[in-house]
Amino acid sequence: MKSGNSLNSVGHRMDLVYWLMLLRAPNVGTHTFYKALKVFESPEQVFLASTTQRKACGVFRQETLDFIEQNDTSLVQADLDWVKADDCHILILIDNGYPEQLKTISDPPPLLYVRGDVSCLTLPQLAIVGSRNPSSGGKQNAHEFAKSLSNLDIVITSGMASGIDASAHIGALEADKPTIAVCGTGLDRIYPAKHKSLAHQISTKGALVSEFYIGTAPTATNFPRRNRIISGLSLGTLVVEASIKSGTMITAKLAAEQGKEVFAVPSSIHNPLSQGCHHLIKQGAKLVESVEDILDELQIDLPEPDQENNSTTSEKYTHNNSSVLLKYLSYDAINIDEIVEKSGLSPQIVTQELLLLELKDAVEKVDGFGYILK
Repeated sequence: MKSGNSLNSVGHRMDLVYWLMLLRAPNVGTHTFYKALKVFESPEQVFLASTTQRKACGVFRQETLDFIEQNDTSLVQADLDWVKADDCHILILIDNGYPEQLKTISDPPPLLYVRGDVSCLTLPQLAIVGSRNPSSGGKQNAHEFAKSLSNLDIVITSGMASGIDASAHIGALEADKPTIAVCGTGLDRIYPAKHKSLAHQISTKGALVSEFYIGTAPTATNFPRRNRIISGLSLGTLVVEASIKSGTMITAKLAAEQGKEVFAVPSSIHNPLSQGCHHLIKQGAKLVESVEDILDELQIDLPEPDQENNSTTSEKYTHNNSSVLLKYLSYDAINIDEIVEKSGLSPQIVTQELLLLELKDAVEKVDGFGYILK
């Protein structure tokens, strides 16, 4: 079903055409776009103004002026054709459905392409981000935090990248809750390509979002811009695993600059992917060991316990997956007795699970009695 702000439901939406055209103009990024609006009030007025007025404003370069003068709407036809499809929407900044959280950042995208449920963009969100090549424990943490938070009606937002991002989206989907993926390409392209099925599931249950026009290919410069939207949509950003120099750290930095909460999951000092999280914690990010740590900071109350299941959120986090032992394994060796004590599982189950994890090459036995993550 189309939203009230989509092209199909309000006719031709000529104002949308002007927004698309101005953003497609050469040398017009977000900052130049907003400079133009201060002078002309709307993209439509930019195109209706005289050549002399456009030159006199001092905002546009000659190449941009030439583009505007041509007023060739065929350049945005692909966008106009795309938005005619079911569940495809283009929101402009002044639309009612444009998320208020995103409007508060210094450079909100003037428009958003959305495939899926537009309404989920306005729900409370938490970003979960991290390494594209995480440890097994890192993927497990992202999955379980996402699942638990989704069950508390917090929408999980991420970037659909391999590793932590994908694990977070999958956790939310397994809870049968919406999740939002912010993309660094046009929404007619899926990146990485292996996530085509995941993208379909996300758009069916939640939404795919991008500020890039239809046909935009994945380029390195797109992803830092994408990251500001991930953090901008969210109340806070949870970093699960990250190296010091990574896109994840850019997202965390942007979240802090936007005045959003930053959370980080600690890990073993022997885990190279713990360095980013530990650095963030030193810089003031909140150390997170449980869902409650996030809820406390965001001042979100836990729902009353289910009558059929009086287990706490922490207990659900521990016991609602097939490889519960990963929660207790790290890059520091731990023996079977310690795992039994911490997990509350029987020695037989622990031994069986460890064997399965060894066969999956997820853990390694060291010193004859201890286990570590590989």
